[in-house]
Amino acid sequence: MKKLFMSVFTLLFVLILAACGNSEASTNTENESSDSENGSEEVVIDSPVEIEFWHAMSGDHEKVLTEITDDFNGSQENITVKLVNQGSYDDLSKKNMAAAKANTLPVMTQAYEDWITEYLQNDLVADITPYVNHSEYGMSEEELNDIVDVFREANIWDGKYYGLPFNKSTRIMFYNVDYLEDAGVEVPKTWEELRAASEKLTGEKDGKQVVGLGLENSVTLEFNQWVHQAGGEYFNEASGEFMMNSPEGKTALEFVNRMIQDGIARTAGEDGYMSGPFTRGDVALYIGSSAGIPYVAGPAEENGINWSAAVLPAGEEAATPFAGTNVSIFASASDEEKLAAWEYMKFLINTENTTKWAMASGYLPVRYSALESEEWKAYTAENPAYGVGEQQFDAGFYDPRIVGAYGLKNAVAKELDRVLLGELTVEEGLEAAEAMANKELGK
Repeated sequence: MKKLFMSVFTLLFVLILAACGNSEASTNTENESSDSENGSEEVVIDSPVEIEFWHAMSGDHEKVLTEITDDFNGSQENITVKLVNQGSYDDLSKKNMAAAKANTLPVMTQAYEDWITEYLQNDLVADITPYVNHSEYGMSEEELNDIVDVFREANIWDGKYYGLPFNKSTRIMFYNVDYLEDAGVEVPKTWEELRAASEKLTGEKDGKQVVGLGLENSVTLEFNQWVHQAGGEYFNEASGEFMMNSPEGKTALEFVNRMIQDGIARTAGEDGYMSGPFTRGDVALYIGSSAGIPYVAGPAEENGINWSAAVLPAGEEAATPFAGTNVSIFASASDEEKLAAWEYMKFLINTENTTKWAMASGYLPVRYSALESEEWKAYTAENPAYGVGEQQFDAGFYDPRIVGAYGLKNAVAKELDRVLLGELTVEEGLEAAEAMANKELGK
């Protein structure tokens, strides 16, 4: 493998974009750019290039990211990728912006779509379309279409690529197999069945008080899931309007709030994450991230919890948000650094590595070839929970890609939390949430 990469880079020439920033993208579009059309000159990486990748992975996720990165570095003659853990996503976001102000940005970063929007508006992120389309080291149409549509499209702004998908997850429903069997409850597939199951599963079980449904503390931060399932819309990216204060938003908030007020649903509380109560047998059902599978599997085995997972129950329609970040290159990087980063990004999400990543982390493979590989099929046959997320691709959507989307969701969540705490009625909560959203939007 190492010889292969050495030979590639001996011959490899890279397009140098005339202006090295967003301005350079003006002549390149997803469909029309090519290395010969851009008036480029060529460069070869013939000396050591070390680049930093700022990330927010921890625990088992960081361990497998390190393994993949070590494999990449071992395959290279002149490229070294240095992983730099910047803490939480919030920490990473703040450190990226601080580094931008200090002109000390790394070459690569994990980034949510709304972060990329902000970077784009501030000329911080590199248009990688010329790399994607390059005749020698780019991706063929077949390779590009191998990336799962919803993940690929989330990285396109005005027909140009500003990232590649990396750690993508979705919400799934964990359930205690024994609890459901003992109660004669089928895995719920609709809201009505979810409520009925939660009612039946709530009560004393082997001397323990069990609550039917467990929700993450961040349930209000991710309330777009419930609104979309109710047939509504949380935010309209095209018009820039907060849409949750609607009949569908009211239906969604009433449904979740009623289950909590009736004592058949609870949040994680002091446990931080619901994987704790679920793997102790304190709740029977649990809606959480597919990336949380490793955090369920280990403790559940230790505690003797027989568990599995299923797709989310549908309301008026099936809907699940896709979460997780992409990998982007900052425009401030040199041309050699950008090329090095591009090669790493391709390696990170090739079929072999996105499969390895998904099996170890609970995140989703981002390539169809990985989803269709014998390795993945065999793994999900043995570990069915890992295959649940991909069953929801057709129902998936991603967050609004607007500047400040994370702040908006936090502001809205604070008002929705007041409803769940009994401080506001549903109607008052929706009005307050809309007011806070508009404040965040500057309206």
